[in-house]
Amino acid sequence: LRKLGWTEKVTVMLSWSESLTTSPPPAQEEDDGHSRVFADLSPEELAQVVQYLRGSLGVPLVDAARAKPSDNCIASVDVQLPAKAEVLRFLDDGGTRPPREALAVLYFGAQAEPNVTEYVVGPLPAPTYHRDVTVQKYGGKVPYHRRPALPAEYKQIADFFKKQVFPAAPSFMEQVMEYDGTSLATVTAAPRGSRSGDRLTWFVMFQNVSGFFLHPVGLEVLVDHSSLDLTQWAVRRVFYNGQYYGDMSELERIYVQGGVRVEKVRKAPRDGDFSSMRPRAPVAATFPLQYEPQGPRYIIRSNLVIFQAWSFAFGMSVTTGLRLFDIRYNGERVVYELSVQEALSVYGSNCPGGMSTRYMDGSFGIGRYASPLVRGVDCPYMATYVDTHTLHEGLSSSKRTVALCIFEQNLGSPLRRHYSNLQSLYYGGMVNSALVLRSITTVGNYDYVWDFIFYQNGAIEGKVQATGYTSSSFFHGNGLQYGNRVWEHTLGTIHTHFVNYKVDLDVGEVKNSLVAHDMAFEMVQAPWNPEQQIERPRLTKKVLDTEDQAAFRLHSPMPRYIYFATNQKNKWGHQRGYRIQIISFAGDHIPEASSMERAISWARYKLAVTRRKEEEPTSTSVYNQNDPWTPTVAFADFINNETITNEDLVAWITAGFLHIPHSEDIPNTLTVGNSVGFLLRPYNYYDLDPSIYSPDGVFFTSEQNFMVCEVNPITCLSQTASCLPSLPPFTYDGFQNSSRL
Repeated sequence: LRKLGWTEKVTVMLSWSESLTTSPPPAQEEDDGHSRVFADLSPEELAQVVQYLRGSLGVPLVDAARAKPSDNCIASVDVQLPAKAEVLRFLDDGGTRPPREALAVLYFGAQAEPNVTEYVVGPLPAPTYHRDVTVQKYGGKVPYHRRPALPAEYKQIADFFKKQVFPAAPSFMEQVMEYDGTSLATVTAAPRGSRSGDRLTWFVMFQNVSGFFLHPVGLEVLVDHSSLDLTQWAVRRVFYNGQYYGDMSELERIYVQGGVRVEKVRKAPRDGDFSSMRPRAPVAATFPLQYEPQGPRYIIRSNLVIFQAWSFAFGMSVTTGLRLFDIRYNGERVVYELSVQEALSVYGSNCPGGMSTRYMDGSFGIGRYASPLVRGVDCPYMATYVDTHTLHEGLSSSKRTVALCIFEQNLGSPLRRHYSNLQSLYYGGMVNSALVLRSITTVGNYDYVWDFIFYQNGAIEGKVQATGYTSSSFFHGNGLQYGNRVWEHTLGTIHTHFVNYKVDLDVGEVKNSLVAHDMAFEMVQAPWNPEQQIERPRLTKKVLDTEDQAAFRLHSPMPRYIYFATNQKNKWGHQRGYRIQIISFAGDHIPEASSMERAISWARYKLAVTRRKEEEPTSTSVYNQNDPWTPTVAFADFINNETITNEDLVAWITAGFLHIPHSEDIPNTLTVGNSVGFLLRPYNYYDLDPSIYSPDGVFFTSEQNFMVCEVNPITCLSQTASCLPSLPPFTYDGFQNSSRL
């Protein structure tokens, strides 16, 4: 399978390791374990769930690594988070700890009516019960055709190509494709078909070299793998260099007769040549390093992080990736949940695989595809690295090393500053040093750098940067209408990136309202001169009372200051609030007339605020990818004009950018300019800027001796921070489990 270069994307079971790969931070009081209510499942808990399911369901469960579509198997296991009300009773009111439970997703292909079933299993660590929650969650059963593909299915498709598809066109494959059994790599398009119930997938062929995403050969094959009987799989259509054929046999026949317009692609070397990421320059002076002169200033205890005034619990969803809970500043909760929901890409092309691709990465597994991080490149060398444990394609867990990093970063600019040379003489400033929690997901060709950043003024930033390889199509015909030509036979295809976040803000208390502030000009006469007109900006205010008022279409106007407000007041009589500020350069959303639009209807809105409901935990579903025509979850249904005044509210934020690939995307797309996200900023939440209480502030006057350490500690850095850090040795285990990815 690896030789063929098949790009598979599979849901797995994942948990955090409590061991860190760097020395522990300075000692601090042990936390009371409250953060563990949000913790991911441990390897021991995963094993207990699997053992329980195998012994309690009354049906044989085949190892997912070798399961046929007609078998029963465990597809994934993740933590089942307790209801928010239960958690708050435990955290805030001294209530009992909620039972610890798991969510298991099973594929039942061996039943009379094949289906996907979700079970809640508990209590952990010794399960005694399971309950089917599928109908409760989705309003009905989940049809089997909606299931995300397992690695075994991709292996079976690879075998189908090798034994049946390619042999049907021997002359064409040998003479045009120069196929030798291992020389082609294949990428799957999605969704699979054109109507509910389909499982038809376009597979696009590339030369199997380094950076193969940029080496299309012009051949694409539509496979019908809807049958649970592998012998019934069939080729429904073939595309080559702008022409369509019924199957490979027809392509072969017309080719032998001389009727195929052949565009021979020069065979690339194994390193990919232009697509290789090998540096074209020798190693020179070492790039700058960041280190902590007195060790880390943050604390990590299990899944709890403490930094300055901040504390939060972290975890990783198998499907949606990085998520945080119970985010507090100065001990006061401001966010209950902050999580990635989905990453969507919609492609254009004049080739079938490209033009039909709408990737919904959550269905492949944003958390499942968290990359092993390279020390000193993906994160600062001295960052703290956290391992994860996965259980997939087998019945025991395996460790994915350094899948997440945590570090404090000096951003190289002041958070605030002023130099006074009028009246009194002084300087006041503060370095902008923030805590970063990062994971990087590699889903097929793209790499997404996911950051949550905590600033010392009480602001939080959610940011994603895109890099990796751009997807491409074979350049032919009117290809320049769908992108830029970036190599001889390579069209960099136009596409959009949309990323959706869930932000459950609890500003001051659980119940909030949504308030909009903006500006308008008013024409007034100057009080001192009636003949003088002044265009005076004034503040406009509006409370957004309903979900419909709080749903802002992607490119529609939105108030520039929009914030969650509590009934509590600050010292100056203003409602305490947190503002949502979105940074986005999104392209257009797919037309709502599209038959599949409801499956991605969250992307209609740059911001939508709804009442929080336990039955609306996510904006989409992993099952939407393979059946977007009958979506299992349609976000548009969340918005039904309910009142949102003084209620528990959730903000659903969409950021993104339009990508028209160009020659500078070769070999790789750069993170520069491809960064989007949002900020949560205090707005009258405090009586003054809380960073004024940070020990990082610097202040001295002309009347002080600012060369004295007690007045200005920066002046002594040359002595106190002159020693080089003790760097841990470089290690990388990212290839150890590559055979199981």
